[in-house]
Amino acid sequence: MRKIILALICLFSINSFAQDEVTLKISGEEYKQLEKHFNNKQTDKRRKSDWAQFNRYAKANEEIKGQKIKAVFMGNSITDNWARRRPEFFKNNGYVGRGISGQTSSEMLVRFQADVINLHPKVVVILAGTNDIAGNNGIIELEHTMENVISMCELAKLHKITPILCSVTPSIGYRWRKDLKPAESIAKLNKMIKAYADKMGYTYVDYFSALADERGAMGPGLSDDDCHPTNAGYEIMEPIIKKAVSKHVK
Repeated sequence: MRKIILALICLFSINSFAQDEVTLKISGEEYKQLEKHFNNKQTDKRRKSDWAQFNRYAKANEEIKGQKIKAVFMGNSITDNWARRRPEFFKNNGYVGRGISGQTSSEMLVRFQADVINLHPKVVVILAGTNDIAGNNGIIELEHTMENVISMCELAKLHKITPILCSVTPSIGYRWRKDLKPAESIAKLNKMIKAYADKMGYTYVDYFSALADERGAMGPGLSDDDCHPTNAGYEIMEPIIKKAVSKHVK
């Protein structure tokens, strides 16, 4: 096994300096051993990882236990950046940010108990879906993303927490997935989120219409990468969500 790995290292080193294509020939049994080696490495890595990132807010959750919280914002990097870059908005309004960069709706659902329910807020603001569309955690159909959102709402309702559902924010291209054109999927998911909110009588917050240009991209000056809002973008979002939360809690 070590000989195979060393051979690969040498091959890649040679290939980085040469223009000609180099082919490595190994037997079927050697290939199986190599595949098993890397599969075991990946499995070991997963076993040691905090997949849903429970640890990210564990200390912060403990510190605010027992405090009266108006709203927890559950989300991805858009929520994560929001709470980090504009902490006064959260502190002054009794809000708590629980966004984690890169997360999909599946990871949010897994940590919903720890980062939302256990804090006993009056309201949970759910902003999820763009990383599902980007395939950050693998392929997931929009219907299954929506099911994750629905599950979060059902958990919230069970614990007497009012869900507020937010549209996915605009984008016509992700800098980390340049092969994708997400605008159509974002529009479809937003339609699904709104339909569910209307059906259940939940508040639907339409960030998309407030931020998008005629192409479905972020408007001028509202994002540096056509995905994550700038401060100017958050300044548009803040009065919208504040008004929505105030309908449910004073």
